[in-house]
Formats: sequence, C-alpha cells, structure tokens
Amino acid sequence: MTTNLIILAGGASSRMKSSLSHNLDTTHIEQANTRSKALILLNDRPMLDYILYNAKQAGITDVFIVVSPTDNLFKTYYGANSSGNQFHGLTISYAVQKIPNDRSKPLGTADAVLQTLEQYPELQSESFLVCNCDNLYSSNAIRSLSMVVTPNALINYDRDSLKYSSERIARFALTKVNSQNMLEDIIEKPSENEMESYCGLDGSFRVSMNIFKFDGSMFYQYLKSCPLHPDRNEKELPTALLNMIKDHPESTLCIPFSEHVPDLTSKEDISIMNEYLTSRYPNLDWNN
Repeated sequence: MTTNLIILAGGASSRMKSSLSHNLDTTHIEQANTRSKALILLNDRPMLDYILYNAKQAGITDVFIVVSPTDNLFKTYYGANSSGNQFHGLTISYAVQKIPNDRSKPLGTADAVLQTLEQYPELQSESFLVCNCDNLYSSNAIRSLSMVVTPNALINYDRDSLKYSSERIARFALTKVNSQNMLEDIIEKPSENEMESYCGLDGSFRVSMNIFKFDGSMFYQYLKSCPLHPDRNEKELPTALLNMIKDHPESTLCIPFSEHVPDLTSKEDISIMNEYLTSRYPNLDWNN
C-alpha cells in the first residue's frame, strides 16, 4: 500500500484571482484574491482540511504539501516546521517550489513533483500519490489508488458523472485505455473526429482529474526530462506520464470511477463548495 501523498498547492491560482463573483462576502473575496486555494476557508476550515481528512480515512500517513516560496500561511494551520509536523495523525512536510529567476510563475506540476522528490530523496525510490489542492477526491478514490499493485495508476472518471457544465467538462483531458485498462494516451480538448477513438469499450468517455500514483524509481527520470508545454510554457505531469508510458507501455493502470469531484477553480465555485461541505462534512471526526 502507498502511504505517501504529494498535494500540489504552490500554483499561482490565476483563474481564481482573475474570476468574478456576485454572491461572495468580502472575506471570501479577499481570501480568493490573496490565498492559495487550499487555504480558502469553507465551513470555517481550510479547503485542504477536507482533502487531508479523506486522505487519512484512506490510510495515508505522510503528506508533502507543495507551497510557493513566499507562502507561510500553511505553517499557521499545519505546523511551523519544514517537515515532520503532526496533524491529526498525519505527518505533514512542505516542499517549496522555487521559481526560476526568468519567470514570474511556477514552472508547472511536473516541476512541482520533481522539486518535491529532490527535497525528499527517499521518494525517488518509493511510491506516492499526487493530487491537486482544489479538488475534493473521495476517500474511496484515494484508497483505491493507494492499494493498486501496478507501478503507476490514475483514477479514470466517467465524464457523465461529473456535475459540471458541458463547457467546463470539455476542458478536461480525455484518456484512452487498452482492453486491460492500461493508459495509452491523454488528450486535451479533442476534436469531433478524435472523440470516437477515445470512447471506452463500455461506451463512456473518461477523464483525468489529476490524481495519480507513481513509482518514484521509474518516474523520476521523466520528471527531470519533462519538456515545456508548447502553449502554456510549463512542465506538466501528463506530459511526463505520456513520455514514461512510451517506454513502459503496460505500467499505468486507469481505475474506472463514476462519481462527482467537487472543484474549486473560480470564485463562483466557493459558495457551491461551501454548501457541499456544510451538508456532507458538518463535522470532521479525525479519530474515526
């Protein structure tokens, strides 16, 4: 079982900061404009609390939070030490995603994981999960991913189970698998002509919501050699993953799931997420 989890929380949150909202109070607007999405208070708790809670329920023990060099607010909530903080039975450590001198924003998700593995070299020879800080993945999804025996894996969500607008879902990356559910390809914004080849044997279209399991000894070199995305000018996890499966074509299992994944991308999502958490997570029993 994999008990390590890397949570990506060092991004610039550009869409959150630039988005508009007509239904938020001034406190939430200020938090959305100044904080990492992981630390926006929802039902009086940081968003990250709910991800950590589900992770603990799934059996995760060691969490590595990727943060920006100037974001010290995480230490207020999750411990002042660089590593080894105790939080409700979890061990919390921070990986600082340094920004190159010639850039104003981080270098991307693959770079975030690479910097984590270089700051915590033990992960280069261990398995670990990776997820976003702004998606609330279920404990069942995290547990399923942590228990899988293949070196690498991802949760492969049925697109029709996601409760988003069709316009928003169209931005998600479609996956293509073989008859054994091994990953063959990931494509962003496929054309109508490309769509048919990404339809699964069960007639569904499935998408990645950026929750993965990786084998550090296999994946590390592909993180190091990951090229910049030609449009976004960032090093992205799907790029590194696709480069890896070219060399290891039967290494990455896609686990089919059909459930909604609440998301915190823009200010409009804050009230929706707050309502969801208030009804589904009125209390967090960390001892359960």
